[in-house]
Amino acid sequence: MMPLPNPVTAKPLLVVVDDEAPVLKVIERVAGKAGYDVVTCGSGSEAMRVLMRRPADLAMVDLRMPDVNGLDLLRQIRGAVPGCEVILMTAYAAVDSAVEAIKLGAREYLTKPFDFDRLRRVLVETRVEIERRAQVVALESQVARQLEFCGMLGRSPSMQEVFSLIQRLAPHAKVVLISGQTGTGKELGARAFHQAGPRRGRPFVTINCSAVVDTLFESELFGHVRGAFTGAVDSKPGMFEAAQGGTLFLDEIGELPLSVQAKLLRALEYGEVQRVGSLQLKRVDVAVIAATNRDLRAEVAAGRFRGDLFYRLNVVEVVLPPLSERREDIPYLTAAFLRDAAQRMRKPLTGLTPAAERLLLNARWDGNVRELKNVVERACMLADGNLVSERELAGAFGPDLAQPLRSPDIAAKARIAPEKPAAPLDAIEREHILDVLRQVNGNRMAAAKVLGISRRALYRRLERHRLVDEAPPAGSLRRS
Repeated sequence: MMPLPNPVTAKPLLVVVDDEAPVLKVIERVAGKAGYDVVTCGSGSEAMRVLMRRPADLAMVDLRMPDVNGLDLLRQIRGAVPGCEVILMTAYAAVDSAVEAIKLGAREYLTKPFDFDRLRRVLVETRVEIERRAQVVALESQVARQLEFCGMLGRSPSMQEVFSLIQRLAPHAKVVLISGQTGTGKELGARAFHQAGPRRGRPFVTINCSAVVDTLFESELFGHVRGAFTGAVDSKPGMFEAAQGGTLFLDEIGELPLSVQAKLLRALEYGEVQRVGSLQLKRVDVAVIAATNRDLRAEVAAGRFRGDLFYRLNVVEVVLPPLSERREDIPYLTAAFLRDAAQRMRKPLTGLTPAAERLLLNARWDGNVRELKNVVERACMLADGNLVSERELAGAFGPDLAQPLRSPDIAAKARIAPEKPAAPLDAIEREHILDVLRQVNGNRMAAAKVLGISRRALYRRLERHRLVDEAPPAGSLRRS
């Protein structure tokens, strides 16, 4: 198995793109001292070849180069290596390009000739943030391992309560009902009961009641003797006998035909089964765990499920919460699924981009944990670099769920008129941030989305421009 790279100890990679050799040498020297591995490129096409071979953590891009415009290269980098931060270098203070770069997600501007104190400060701050992000990803993966209980994972209070209930009941309960929406992990819950109880070393047998033909249910559960029906050329034990001494998991018990429910009730009440076509009763010692995504009380009221069987199954009920009610578990579930997928696919994936994390946290998850796992695995298949981006997740979700993260209406309002007179880049950036904040009524999360940057990056810019506690002239800034 290919080991994953250590995201904490490895030096971040910086790709510098400029057609002036002296600029490349200066940045290579300063960045090397700031803790980077540095690769220099004299053109945009060369830079893209390098980035496709080895995705970088940071790229410094000149605005004007012979073969490509710096903004076009910025777009290419954001599309191909979404986890790569980008710093724009320019000797030209152009309003249009500055605003466009902000919207495209440029991290910083550096004006030539360089202010070397600022250059060193920006490089060090960026390296620290890259390393901190890697540490957070590693920590989430480590915490995910610690939060695992018998194959289930959850830090939320609702899941911790489920784990506690299973631990307390597993040594004693012989009949259990697990209910929950499709994809919440009912079979994992059943296996957790089995592993936490005294039967952990004995068989765990599963039958999906929704996947068995009605006429074969009785034979599947209780077995049959030779000649019992057409095609019964040999005697065959049923699932109860196969699970002798262990646990029988009846998934989707609500699909069990009424004709078989009475015999299941007898097996639960007396611990006896009778093969189809036989007069002989056989004793069985089996723990039974049933699961359903239906409301069995409503099924009883409608006459589709026997009331006496429901009450016999409902001695102990465990309700698994939907993922939408335990969203704080999404980062840890994602870290575990991504780690497993990366190892299985032999890919150097270490985490998700901030925008991808937001997309997962805000999704509906009608299919619950199963859907999250499938989406993460499909996104890992599509990913080429170290980080899974919102682009891969959008492809994994499909076109119906791949919604844009930025509001086109708000983005349109944030445009600055091209006839605005030239100004220093810092002043342009400061005024644009203020203008966007006014448009979104001071909501910093919405402003970060419009600007195409993370909220942390927005706060860093607010601090640099001394806007953290200052209200814009046309309205007040509020924290969000």
